[in-house]
Amino acid sequence: MNLINGGSVAIVLGMTDTDEKIPAAAGRISTQEGDASEIFDKSQDREKNAKLISKVTRSGHNSTIEHTVFNIAFKNVSVFAEQFLIEFRLASFTVKSRRYVDFGKSGFYSPALKSEEDEKLFNETMEFLFSEYSSFLEMGIPKEDARFILPYCLRSNFYCTVNARELLHILRAMLFGRGRDYAELKSLGEQIYSQIEKMTPGICTDFFKRRPQASDKITLGLKFGGEEKSDKPKEKVQLLSYTQDGEKTAARAALIWSKQYSPDAVERIVADEGNVNKILDCVIGSSRPRPLETLNYTFRLNGVSLSTITHFARHRMHGLMVPSLTLSDRTSYIVPDTVKANEEILKRYTDAFLKMNELYNTLKAKDYSEEQLVYCLMSGNTLDIVSSMNGRELLLFMKLRTCNRAQWEIREYAIEMLRQLRTVSPAIFGKFGPSCFLSSCPEGALSCGKADEIKKFFGNM
Repeated sequence: MNLINGGSVAIVLGMTDTDEKIPAAAGRISTQEGDASEIFDKSQDREKNAKLISKVTRSGHNSTIEHTVFNIAFKNVSVFAEQFLIEFRLASFTVKSRRYVDFGKSGFYSPALKSEEDEKLFNETMEFLFSEYSSFLEMGIPKEDARFILPYCLRSNFYCTVNARELLHILRAMLFGRGRDYAELKSLGEQIYSQIEKMTPGICTDFFKRRPQASDKITLGLKFGGEEKSDKPKEKVQLLSYTQDGEKTAARAALIWSKQYSPDAVERIVADEGNVNKILDCVIGSSRPRPLETLNYTFRLNGVSLSTITHFARHRMHGLMVPSLTLSDRTSYIVPDTVKANEEILKRYTDAFLKMNELYNTLKAKDYSEEQLVYCLMSGNTLDIVSSMNGRELLLFMKLRTCNRAQWEIREYAIEMLRQLRTVSPAIFGKFGPSCFLSSCPEGALSCGKADEIKKFFGNM
């Protein structure tokens, strides 16, 4: 079985059909007479538009190029490249799901290795893992559990839609920043740039001259006396910080926002706990619960599998800090209950991680860089991450991720996060949970059919 296929590819499928006309018109509208249509009609000369866009962006007014949007297909890239890209939250991504699709024949990306011997060892290890994955599926292990033994060089396919300003930001990170030491990311960045340079010359003017002066890599270079070797945290979730007195903070914001009450009136109203509860009921039940945005909660999430980190990354409105994957704990990996239930599968599962670790150690001894060896990670390996969410984003997060339809690992994290939130702001988070707990199930035919049981669980949690 040969699972190696061609190199990672990025194809710009399309872009805004008005070319660079809208960014050029946007550059003119703040200083010229005429309405929006008239100024657009004057912005039809491609060469003049390119010069104007270059002048405007050189002055730092980069919001004008957000009006041009690109549609990009990423074909047969590694899941490592996927993870790198989906962390850019101002872009839109749709990814082939590893929960529902059989990836047994998807293939894998192979980094440039020094010898045929190294290539042979790498390829044989990866093909072994894919073979075990397919065997696990045949033995009844669900796809969402078997995927943990897939290597992080697994091929992924997805679509991305992104405006020009954010795309240039992504390209700078790929070519000059934290992606520059990864040959695959650099190649993808070069492919995209070579295509958009022809399509939007004004937007791309002086791209290489305007490269960032500092790297976006963070290297603290500090030593604190052995703390980095301390024991692994036992808790899955640690609430690091939160808005004190969150209930009254949100209630105050709601009264000012919706009623314009005076400071004295606000304080008199929120002094009554019953009033605060009534206000919070209205806020949480509304279609625009903006007062919840005044609250902030920061979590450390320990031992999250690389697969599940992608689920966290898909939530845009939070501050997510994912360490470099070169820091992944190769000795730590997640073991699903379906695997634990079968001794034979459990041993093969454990052996798969040992085999991959042997490959890593062998190549590491031959002076391969950590950036090259990131492809010797497995989807079940873990990292500790940090997430900060405001109250409104937590409302959405809990609706989706405490639902029985959510992937089980992120559901465990979400339930524990909610449990801890209820200890510090019970009047708010006692009202949070899956959609069926708040109102009704939106899943239709895919509903688990256990609404009464779920309402009881979250009501008593």
